[in-house]
Amino acid sequence: MTAAVASYQTEQHGMSPAQAARLGQSIPADTPHAVSVSLPTWSTNVGYEEGQDWVVKKMICGYPRFFVHPIISSFAELLVRNHGLPDDQAMLFTSPHAARRALAFVQYRVSHEDKSRIYVLDFVHNPKLPETPVTVWTPFSALFFPGHCFPFAKQFWQHTGEGVQSRRAEYAREEYEQGGLIEKSVAEEMTRQSRGPKRYRKAVTSLDSATSSSPTNSSFGNGDLESSRFLEERFGRNLNLELADQAKQAIKRRIAGTLTTDLELHDALRSEPDHSRARQVPGFSVDDVYLYPCGMNSIYNAHRQLMLARGPRKSICYGFPYIDTLKVLEKFGPGAVFYGFGTPEDLDDFEKRLESGERFLCLFCEFPSNPLLRSPDLKRIRVLADKYDFAVVIDETVGNFMNVSVLPYADIVVSSLTKVFSGDGNVMGGAAILNPASRYYKMLKGTYDREFEDTFWPEDAIFLERNSRDFVARIERINDNAEALCERLQAHPKVKCVYYPKVVPSRPFYDACRTPSGGYGGLLSATFYTDADVIAFYDNLDTEKGPSLGTNFTLASPYTLLAHYTELDWAAGYGAEKNLIRFSIGLEDREELLRKIDVALAAIGE
Repeated sequence: MTAAVASYQTEQHGMSPAQAARLGQSIPADTPHAVSVSLPTWSTNVGYEEGQDWVVKKMICGYPRFFVHPIISSFAELLVRNHGLPDDQAMLFTSPHAARRALAFVQYRVSHEDKSRIYVLDFVHNPKLPETPVTVWTPFSALFFPGHCFPFAKQFWQHTGEGVQSRRAEYAREEYEQGGLIEKSVAEEMTRQSRGPKRYRKAVTSLDSATSSSPTNSSFGNGDLESSRFLEERFGRNLNLELADQAKQAIKRRIAGTLTTDLELHDALRSEPDHSRARQVPGFSVDDVYLYPCGMNSIYNAHRQLMLARGPRKSICYGFPYIDTLKVLEKFGPGAVFYGFGTPEDLDDFEKRLESGERFLCLFCEFPSNPLLRSPDLKRIRVLADKYDFAVVIDETVGNFMNVSVLPYADIVVSSLTKVFSGDGNVMGGAAILNPASRYYKMLKGTYDREFEDTFWPEDAIFLERNSRDFVARIERINDNAEALCERLQAHPKVKCVYYPKVVPSRPFYDACRTPSGGYGGLLSATFYTDADVIAFYDNLDTEKGPSLGTNFTLASPYTLLAHYTELDWAAGYGAEKNLIRFSIGLEDREELLRKIDVALAAIGE
């Protein structure tokens, strides 16, 4: 190494020129709506967690619920300039109902003085603009609040997944700046004064009737555009609603297991159902699948729907989960009992509580868990649920339904479609699946059908449908690559422990739910003995490195460091050690992937 290169690395916080160039860039590269960001060294992850400028100011994106996309934040700033006070901030939400849930959450946590300064504005279709079959109007709601209340608004945004996604914000800003979306009270006044065709009035009054709680400074909506042709030329990015609806139907069929072939959308919808891979529950249909803007939103709404259907009670969080699942159970309702090890002994203790008369709303678990890849004993959990009257919600994101069949043991299955279902890392999505054999099915079906809002943005649905066409074909190769990496890591003396469903003690519980052609998935984790070892390995690993999982390319991340930076000792107490690297395995050539792992392992101790 030359002195010049060494000096450059020192100046760049120990990064090589290539790492410095990738820091903060999107993963995948050059992808405006990417769901991951490059954090190529251990120190960049620490810098991100500590908010250090040399990292944060280089980030052009981030994991969407943790990092507000610049497209969204710049639109929020524009709304504050036009509708807010000088020190306000704003967050964008998918519907008036979601915004008002955010309003209640924030107001509960701030001072009495601040409560009066927090309000919602709804933005709706300008009634002076005609509607055309090719135009999608994207109403949204914005929560305005004093800047110092941002941490509470951000909590709601992160935990619930109710926020507007970047593609929708991009589209809505175009409409807003060109007068197509205006503040609701202005639109209502226009409608009262208008003597135009009835269809104009209908377009406004059919929207949610919730009103905003603050006057507006809007100057938009003064034009009188009569020509549909002019409208179509002005809004150059028109979306075909029929295409989006078809995309959603195809996605639901894939989730149901009845669409497994890689076909164009038109042909896919006409294809015969593949009953051999359909969810093995009597009476199940695509009508039991509900789509959401992201996986966390499906989890948040599963908990919310259960409380609405059955009444608020404490919940059980069984196993060490993805961070926001536990936060939802703790912060939205009466609270939760946390069994972080997810062991049979934990179930023994839970059963004693039930025998003593304690009752619970539901038990949430992941199958397997992220990042420790432990599998709960679903058969025993189902027996306890039937005996003691609590619901079971299973997150199948990591296992995925090609590898494991968990719906027979669940009342609700939830999943993040952002991950391996999409694979391309450029779109968000989530799903909730009801089990028609559940004792609560009729109750839950009624609640879901009353409360469900289709806030899954059409453009996101179109991208997700295209990405997921080869979902079935990808799984086998990802499974094989992950098993090979697991074996390589297990054999190395510098690796402390490997976590993978095939090698952890809970394997029998995984195997009990494994499908006939299923493998052990594409996610695994490994721990290292010392800080120096894990840093050397991570910094020399030549794969993409950043948050998220389920991509078609291998993605590594120091998971505990990123997810639990302020509570590292607490996480370590449940086995999620600081020196843990999580690997999401992709479709690369197996030998090339193993070569990269070998290079990183060889760097330990140099």
